[in-house]
Amino acid sequence: MKKLYFEGMIEMEERSLRITGADKTFFNKITSTLTRLLIPTQIGINGMIISIKRNNVMKAFENYQLQNEDYDKEELEKKYDNAYEAYLASLDKYVMDSIYKKVKNGTASEFEKNALSKYYEVTSLKESEYIEYKYRKQKYLIELDYEGIKIGDKEKLKERYQLFYISKMDALYKSILKNYSIKVADTTNQYDSAREWIYIKIFHTLEEYIQNILTLKINNDDETLKDIMMEYEKYESYTVGKLDTRDNIEKNMILLGISRKLFTHSLPLIVAEQCYEKLLKDARVLVQDTKITTKREKAYSMLINLIEDYNVKLLSTKVYWSTSKERENYKKFWNKYKEISNLKETDFIEYIRQKEILFIKDDMKKLDKEKTDYTKLLKYYKRKLVDYGAMRVIKNSWISQGKYIKVKEVA
Repeated sequence: MKKLYFEGMIEMEERSLRITGADKTFFNKITSTLTRLLIPTQIGINGMIISIKRNNVMKAFENYQLQNEDYDKEELEKKYDNAYEAYLASLDKYVMDSIYKKVKNGTASEFEKNALSKYYEVTSLKESEYIEYKYRKQKYLIELDYEGIKIGDKEKLKERYQLFYISKMDALYKSILKNYSIKVADTTNQYDSAREWIYIKIFHTLEEYIQNILTLKINNDDETLKDIMMEYEKYESYTVGKLDTRDNIEKNMILLGISRKLFTHSLPLIVAEQCYEKLLKDARVLVQDTKITTKREKAYSMLINLIEDYNVKLLSTKVYWSTSKERENYKKFWNKYKEISNLKETDFIEYIRQKEILFIKDDMKKLDKEKTDYTKLLKYYKRKLVDYGAMRVIKNSWISQGKYIKVKEVA
């Protein structure tokens, strides 16, 4: 309809110019001036409509949230959905009627320019990723209105709107992550590069949620978040300064840990497992490729923490295994880990030593199954095991046909 409307306006303007035979430059100047004068009025009209639709959706949301047997829940949900659709339509109209025209006529603020740029970024997904577009556009429009409300002076409106905003954004983020999960779990997708891009999107979306929504919930003293506060505080330490590769892997490890408590259904275990495996691969490569000793040791420490996170936060909760052999192997690992954990209070140094030995040996078994060449990492692991007294080196060399032969390290 909008397209037909604008095409009709253009056709009428061209027809009027042909009939009068007037100077096009003169009429263009008049049209530009009138548009500049009419835009504030259009903003005012759109603002009033948005305000009405916003009040309607908040009222419908509040009624829907009521736990009262006298209300028909299905009817309230229907009214809420209808009010929400009308509210989104008014925001979309505001972007096209007001912000677009202001940018076109050179009267837009930086905020409005950025808003339109983001709008086009979202709508560009429509043809290739329609499901993601559907949720991202809703998220964009609600965020746009929320930004406007935040800079206003109506405190009661802010408080009232925030409850609706958090609830709706929660649902949208869950839908976006669920869509990514379906793509990751799609076995028909054989392209590693496409899968890598989805992993990046998952981590970016998790970080967006923590920065924009989880922070609001924490500020509102949400009691349900007590068990993730320690993880959240760890994440906060990665929001300051420039992050290197190791920092980013550690940050994503924390994001995954938080996601296991907030997005259990939207980011199911099978997908979270693949995300952990992607981080493990990145961490292994980093340890293998880092040449400076101090940096390599830090990368190694991060890898050990990641291996522990993966085993404790994910594999320990895994119910369905590919084979019974895998399940039995993990049971042996887990029993050994619990046995070692008993040393934590009595002999902390020995606890750390034995834990690292367990993790290194377990990871070495897994490296044989990987496509990536981990020869350098395996040598590094063996040196660690030798240092910890968990591997012996048999020095046995001789001269054979004029060549110096040395036997490989033997466990």
